[in-house]
Amino acid sequence: MDSAAIDRFEASRGRLASLAYRLLGSAADAEDAVQDAFLRWQAADRERIEVPEAWLTKVVTNLCLDRLRSAQTRHERAAGDWLPEPLLEGDPMLGPADTFEQRESVSLAVLALMERLSPVERAAYVLREAFSYPHAEIAGILDITESASQQHVHRARRRVTAERRGGDEVDPASARRIVEEFLAAAASGRTERLVALLTDDVTAVSDGAGLARRLLRYKTRERVASFVRAGFKPTPAKRRLAGGSPAMHIALVNGSPAVLAVIEDRVVGTVAFDISDGKVASLHGIAAADRLTRLNQAWQQHEPEAPVIHAW
Repeated sequence: MDSAAIDRFEASRGRLASLAYRLLGSAADAEDAVQDAFLRWQAADRERIEVPEAWLTKVVTNLCLDRLRSAQTRHERAAGDWLPEPLLEGDPMLGPADTFEQRESVSLAVLALMERLSPVERAAYVLREAFSYPHAEIAGILDITESASQQHVHRARRRVTAERRGGDEVDPASARRIVEEFLAAAASGRTERLVALLTDDVTAVSDGAGLARRLLRYKTRERVASFVRAGFKPTPAKRRLAGGSPAMHIALVNGSPAVLAVIEDRVVGTVAFDISDGKVASLHGIAAADRLTRLNQAWQQHEPEAPVIHAW
């Protein structure tokens, strides 16, 4: 390829990666899909491609659909036993983030909910909500009718909205205050303080530090509070598992306030919060090392604020 063709692809790479991340929920898989699209672009008869951006969008979308439909992916994500890969605020894959819908589409809660959509519903929803494609263009990308595109987006939006908990726009100062109160309550040993900070329909999901065979799920304020209290209570066994005594930092992960457990500049776990009416509506805990690779790369180039807890 000549340099002009490479430059044209590179100008779209960031947008394509953001699209692929929303479709797959995995930064590593998104990067693979974009690289596969580059190989397709390299082999294509580019003189016959009238609108490169539209062509590349269609290629990446369909590469992601192939992955979502594969037997291996269906097995890995069966019964919702899969959590998306968390990304630190400022990661270019989280863009575009100009509107509430765009920011919400990369929250861990919405990415997890999108696992319950069919691949085509997910693609139509992402193209419409996060990238503002008109239904006529979505129909062309997905090889469906414009009416079918409208139906897919409507069904997807209805399902996501019906099952969504929290997700209010929260200013950073308020989010930090809520998370600080939550940490203080978790460290206090008194579950009643935690219960008061949780919504009536709160949920919690955790990968069990990557050791559980299935995701750990909790409902009701009392059960979530007990789970959180047990999870945040330091023990010698937990310190051995983590590789030391982590500091607890507050940061933004996928646009939501989060607690990061950090040992010597290495993030060993994160808990992201969805906030509703000043209370915690849902929690997503991720500590599997292979899900934290990109977040760790970003963290090591990040200048964090002082930890809320210096040594857990």
